[in-house]
Amino acid sequence: MASARERNERMREFEFVVRFDPGADELMDVFRAHPSLVARSSVCFSTERTMWRIDHVRGEDDALASFDEVFLDEGRCNECLDVQDCQTPRTYHTLDRKANSRTVYTFREEVHRCRSIPYYVLQHVGEGVVFESRRNGDEYRWRVLYSGDQPIGELYDVIEAELRDGLALDVSHVSRAGNWDAHSRAFAKLSPKHWDVLETAVEEGYYDRPRAVTVADLADDLGVPRSTVQYRLRTAEDLIVSEFVDETL
Repeated sequence: MASARERNERMREFEFVVRFDPGADELMDVFRAHPSLVARSSVCFSTERTMWRIDHVRGEDDALASFDEVFLDEGRCNECLDVQDCQTPRTYHTLDRKANSRTVYTFREEVHRCRSIPYYVLQHVGEGVVFESRRNGDEYRWRVLYSGDQPIGELYDVIEAELRDGLALDVSHVSRAGNWDAHSRAFAKLSPKHWDVLETAVEEGYYDRPRAVTVADLADDLGVPRSTVQYRLRTAEDLIVSEFVDETL
């Protein structure tokens, strides 16, 4: 039986980038016209028959208005690579609507000649796949985590052969799996001493408005110098902010 380390070493990740020419896709034209507009998936699951996901979208007012008009139109497909529009059963639900953001749930069925990246990946590597995606400008970027040694070149060839006119496919990278989101990256990089200071700061109300305690109060509670607490808070905050900005920009 394979050890946990051996199983982890077999976990692989790769990144596909689908690029769209002007006029090739109505939704991607919206992203191209509005550089402030960014959409990323926090959840994406797929079988060979269905796909469901949650997307978080941010942008300026006019960008989000254009996004709503196109993305939420159940008469068109936001995922199809082989044909521009098809009669795939689909539903969209706006879970959260703010002035500068949206959270949207999608459920769609895969039908003949109306396929998405998750469908092709599952056909090639099987179940147990995890997906992330990001749309901005003329790029629709997919990050895929899977277990196994299947050659990605064959999958690339299959997808590329099915792309409709105006779309191009690149493989950004293939590597062993790493930390997959800002939460896990921050968790892996922060030391136990950083976590101790952060947890105490949250519990004691340091991040409340107005603040319930000062850095000096935290230093007394933790029994460490004030300068040490201040340094650990600042370096932890810098790391957390940079990881979340890297993920969302």
